[in-house]
Amino acid sequence: MSSENTNKQTGHQVIRDYLKSLDGSPGVYRMLDEKARVLYVGKARNLKARVSNYSRSTGHSPRISRMIAETASMMFLTTRTETEALLLEQNLIKQLKPVYNVLLRDDKSFPNILLTGNHPFPMIRKHRGARKEKGSYFGPFASAGAVNRTLNQLQKVFLLRNCSDSIFESRTRPCLLFQIKRCSGPCVGRISEQDYANAVADAGRFLSGRSTEIQERLATEMQSASEAMEFERAAALRDRIKALTQVQTSQGINPRTVSEADVVALHVDKGQACVQVFFVRANQNWGNHDYYPRLSADVEEPEILQAFLGQFYQTKEPPRQIILSHPVEEPELLARALGERAGRKVEIIVPQRGEKAELIEGALRNARESLARKMSESATQAKLLKGLADAFGLEGPPSRIEVYDNSHIQGTNAVGAMIVAGPDGFMKNQYRKFNIKGDSITPGDDFGMMKEVLTRRFKRLLKEDPERQEGMWPDLLLIDGGAGQVSAVAEIMGEMGVQDIPMVGVAKGVDRDAGKEEFYRKGQRPFALRHNDPVLYFVQRMRDEAHRFAIGTHRAKRAKAVGATPLDDVPGVGATRKRALLQHFGSAKAVSRANLADLKAVDGVSDALAETIYAFFHEGS
Repeated sequence: MSSENTNKQTGHQVIRDYLKSLDGSPGVYRMLDEKARVLYVGKARNLKARVSNYSRSTGHSPRISRMIAETASMMFLTTRTETEALLLEQNLIKQLKPVYNVLLRDDKSFPNILLTGNHPFPMIRKHRGARKEKGSYFGPFASAGAVNRTLNQLQKVFLLRNCSDSIFESRTRPCLLFQIKRCSGPCVGRISEQDYANAVADAGRFLSGRSTEIQERLATEMQSASEAMEFERAAALRDRIKALTQVQTSQGINPRTVSEADVVALHVDKGQACVQVFFVRANQNWGNHDYYPRLSADVEEPEILQAFLGQFYQTKEPPRQIILSHPVEEPELLARALGERAGRKVEIIVPQRGEKAELIEGALRNARESLARKMSESATQAKLLKGLADAFGLEGPPSRIEVYDNSHIQGTNAVGAMIVAGPDGFMKNQYRKFNIKGDSITPGDDFGMMKEVLTRRFKRLLKEDPERQEGMWPDLLLIDGGAGQVSAVAEIMGEMGVQDIPMVGVAKGVDRDAGKEEFYRKGQRPFALRHNDPVLYFVQRMRDEAHRFAIGTHRAKRAKAVGATPLDDVPGVGATRKRALLQHFGSAKAVSRANLADLKAVDGVSDALAETIYAFFHEGS
């Protein structure tokens, strides 16, 4: 069932009018303002009972009273169960971002370690995203850095390869990793398949928390080698034991009684919150990550944690146990919803004593310290934004600054880059790259590239948010360049009818030294800031970040172009079949020369695709 009232009145009476059409079904409700913007999304076991609470004129917190006063209409969706309503509520919150809901703003995926399972000599590597590839997955780890440190040490211990299958097949002599004792050289037969399989099994045991038995066995082997006067082998085993110990040390405190859990601690101060999540898997601490959910005033800890957990596990598999610093509003309902998502039981606990309570205390300490740093940085950032507004004559401190830069080598692999900064610093999830597509652009034409980037950017904004209600429109544009660049950008913006956004060109001074930048605004004389002005350093940081992002994007595009082969243009040949063909034949040239029977013999290549590939390379022959 769905209903909506177009009455432009607001407040308790508007909400009261909906009660006649509601029953006791579970479901989700939305409260909207007079411009149909979503103010709040909530779920209810009984929609009529929940909405009747809002229709009362007293007994509400200041936040709820403000929300009711702004409500001009409501929408309802009924569900079969309250669990379904909870899951739908969190989906809508993330999608609609209502102003009165607690919102998880940073929701990236976490990396895992993958031991591949489709090769006689499996590789070990970092994996992020859906678990589609065959193999054993271990994680999540809190960051790419945590994974990389662990992989680095595991290579020393188990000597597993990390090269791609195509490189593995093409090796004729050991690579540098073999020389520095980071790989056992399976590509050139320096280890038997059985011995390598044993090393893979040991790596799996370690990542599953069974490290003690591995260390004991390595110690026994080292002792035997030493007694047999095989001192080189004994030294190698000693180094592997040392590396294994370093992995465990880098993981910090490894709990004895907690095998699989997320430790979630919340600290709230002056209307801001920090949630620390520690990942414990296989009795090992695999790092932590901090979150700063957006919240309205007077939201209590149980509501914050309930909302955070619902959104956090929307795209992640919950562990068997979730250890919390505070109780949540409806622990049984939340555990049931998470259990349905995971396909097994999920337990939610708030420990009072023992090792679990110690884990929570450590996470709370991190949350307090992280929030204090964040608030200090935010205060500094607010001063910088105010200083920027004063320096550039803006109406007020900007909430969204967009900085643009281009990167190319003599016009090739050209890309445009946009970075975004605001009250919370760099907003990396808002960065955008633009592959320059214009055929009419002369190689190296920075003006032409900038025109394409800005045209694409603002045409999209005009289409998706013409009313400028979503917070995606910039308050300030920073352009790399001087008077000519600023005039060109002003002309581009004028063509699109967007002339009210301030823009500043940032150009190096006479000696092109950092610190002697000159700033250009349309119709005004260029000016400079004091050499030691914090606002100058702030602008330099933003410009350097844009340049870094543009260069990185350009290099990635160039590397992809270097790795391109004629197989990329064959219809029906994607990444998997391309890899299979290169492994089978060794090179794209060999594929192009192969006969039809040989192409059909490749694993994963159907007769029809083999004929397509053959025809592609032998057309007209």
